[in-house]
Amino acid sequence: MTKMIKALTQSAAVLTVAASFGAVTVPANAQTTYTKENPLKVALVLNGTLGDKAFFDSAQDGMNRAMKDLPVTVKTIEAGYNRANWEPALADAADSDYDVIIAGSFDMADPMAQVAPDHPDKKFIYFDNVMDYSKGFENVLSVQYRTSTAAYLAGYAAASTSKTGTLGQILGTEGSVILEFVVGFEQGAKAAKPDIKLLRATVNSANPFSDPAKGKELALAQIQQGADVIFPIAGGTGIGALQAARDSKVMAIGVDADQATIFSATDPAQADVIITSVEKRVGDSLYLILKQTVDGTAKYGTASTLGLQEGSTGISKNKWYDGFVPADVRAKIDQAEQDIIAGKIKVDTTMQ
Repeated sequence: MTKMIKALTQSAAVLTVAASFGAVTVPANAQTTYTKENPLKVALVLNGTLGDKAFFDSAQDGMNRAMKDLPVTVKTIEAGYNRANWEPALADAADSDYDVIIAGSFDMADPMAQVAPDHPDKKFIYFDNVMDYSKGFENVLSVQYRTSTAAYLAGYAAASTSKTGTLGQILGTEGSVILEFVVGFEQGAKAAKPDIKLLRATVNSANPFSDPAKGKELALAQIQQGADVIFPIAGGTGIGALQAARDSKVMAIGVDADQATIFSATDPAQADVIITSVEKRVGDSLYLILKQTVDGTAKYGTASTLGLQEGSTGISKNKWYDGFVPADVRAKIDQAEQDIIAGKIKVDTTMQ
């Protein structure tokens, strides 16, 4: 809980400062006092489905907390993985009686750009990417995550614990949001072991983030090439890659959420091969933005980039991490974390 409070506090400091795109605050006369009797009505539109035990589930966790703690009601709309359904789902939500519409992932940029300008009376939250504010979007608040800073630490842990000297990565796509994980992971791995071998495979299927069979196939191929740590960055597809690691008795790095803890209740054997996870704390950031929307302090029309420094990304330091990673290596990772926060280590990034 202390870690969560720290993350929210640090994130607030960033989100309430106008980003370089230029701040536009919702006019004071547009602010409503929200109560349990008159709640903020929110729609979370997912361009996929719940159950990925990572990205979308993290967003839903933030909604659940908001409904528990704040004068907020949330309707979650699962639009599925057919791209043709995404913009209509977002438009339907905007046409309905919601005050705030939330959508995320880099794939939702075009639907958001089409729908938000047609509904200037509604607020939109776009997570995991940013809008082009040179084109307006005064009613959209964007947030993206510098996951490279946390992935660096996971890469260091993976390389340090690998016995074969080969690491595998499964990418949903080669977009900048996915590559943001990759560049940090590879930099951290090389910092720990300069001669580490790094494998990459990209999911080439109709639904790259919801194809666990393909994820398993690609991971097994990398394991056959000697990889003894697998890092899937592919949403629901990654579940198949994690299963391949479990079944082959090699290790894995989780993504977006603390996946070892998530799996521990239903599949302890799966949890027991996950060294750590690169956490993109989507739920925390969405909770915070909704809280600020209720308070009237949210800065719509701006974008923020949150990373390790703000507590919005990090690695899972749990009993599995403590068991897999030797104490001397954990100390080096802790030092690297502090050096990244202090700016002494410059982590590669795909973001501007």
